[in-house]
Amino acid sequence: MWRRKKLAFGLGGGVVLLLVAVVGIQGSREVGVEVRVEEVRERNLTSTITATGMVRARRQVNISSDEMGRVVELPVEEGDDVEVGEVLLRLDPAQIQASVARSQAALSQAEVQVSREEAALLQARRERERLEAMQAMNPGMISGQSLEDAETQVGVQTSLHQAAIHNVEQARANLQEAQDRLSRTTVRAPMSGRITRLNIEEGEMAVVGTMNNPGSLLLTISDLSVVEAVLAVDEADIPRVSVGDSAVVELDAYPGRSLAGHVVKTGQSAIGTNPGQGRSPSQERTSVDYEVVLTLLDPPELLRPDLSAMAEIIVDSRTRVPAVPIISVGIRDRELDEGTEDENSELGEGEGLEVEEGVFVLRDGRAVWQPVELGITGREYFEVLSGVLVGDTVVSGPYQTVRELEDGDPVRLAGTATSGTR
Repeated sequence: MWRRKKLAFGLGGGVVLLLVAVVGIQGSREVGVEVRVEEVRERNLTSTITATGMVRARRQVNISSDEMGRVVELPVEEGDDVEVGEVLLRLDPAQIQASVARSQAALSQAEVQVSREEAALLQARRERERLEAMQAMNPGMISGQSLEDAETQVGVQTSLHQAAIHNVEQARANLQEAQDRLSRTTVRAPMSGRITRLNIEEGEMAVVGTMNNPGSLLLTISDLSVVEAVLAVDEADIPRVSVGDSAVVELDAYPGRSLAGHVVKTGQSAIGTNPGQGRSPSQERTSVDYEVVLTLLDPPELLRPDLSAMAEIIVDSRTRVPAVPIISVGIRDRELDEGTEDENSELGEGEGLEVEEGVFVLRDGRAVWQPVELGITGREYFEVLSGVLVGDTVVSGPYQTVRELEDGDPVRLAGTATSGTR
């Protein structure tokens, strides 16, 4: 008997506690969820794309040696400013000077040979003329065979003379080639700029490149009068970027300083892929980047290539348009009426569902779901094309609360005291 009374008492207490909990939950719902709100206002919005990359000079020259040799003179250092034609380094010219001397001697010998063949040709012509004169005085004195031999000798000497002349031309070309090689032992600046890379020291050997092996890179000259930022832009953002778009660039080397720039080039092929080669169906789908080149306006004087850069490219802007906080915008599933499904709509998991964007508008102490049409995205606000008007009050936080709100839920402003119900 006592056990039954105890069980009945326990069940009754549980029911009472359950009723108290239900009343408390109901009371808290009636009091409303604490939220932050913000009034819809006209704002100036700027839509940007953020990308990272590096700094480079628009024009730079990588200098390698055309001749193999040991560096015997290096009058410049990395960071020096040089003018066009200035001597950068000299290679040991001893072997090439010897080649020049041999070529000069060969040319002299060929010229002497021309003089010799010219004299022989002159002698052959005089001999022919003498025989012709004797035959004219006395036809029977000179045979026809002698005249033919004299004519043949003139032809032979003429050919030898022409060959000697060609040998002179060949020797002169060899001399010019050797002199050109000798001149290339002195490396001069092809343009004015700054030496941004120096890969060789005095006494080291400069190696000439071959078909399969590149030569040694001696140094790099960069013209820093025009500086570019080369960025990697995601494939989802590249259609929004156009030549002429403005940009703001920040460099890690110059914290707190922003540089202005504008887009001068957008890549037509993905970074790191070969032209004409796409993905095979078996390859895993990964995001790719495209190259975008900016020209920096008024770059710092001591700017160096290869510095890290982060840029915000301004792809669109609006002036005095209704705007709502980004945090206010949520996504809800909306059922479609039969026969109104649009092939371009974003369908949810179930058939007949469409994803719509909207905000919660504050009306009579309740959050009312209001679908909206959005325009560009600013740093903190969305442009609103339709759905709400300037002056409307929308729920703007907290983030999790906005995501959990339901249409018609009672709300109270953050910091407002509750009355009574615990």
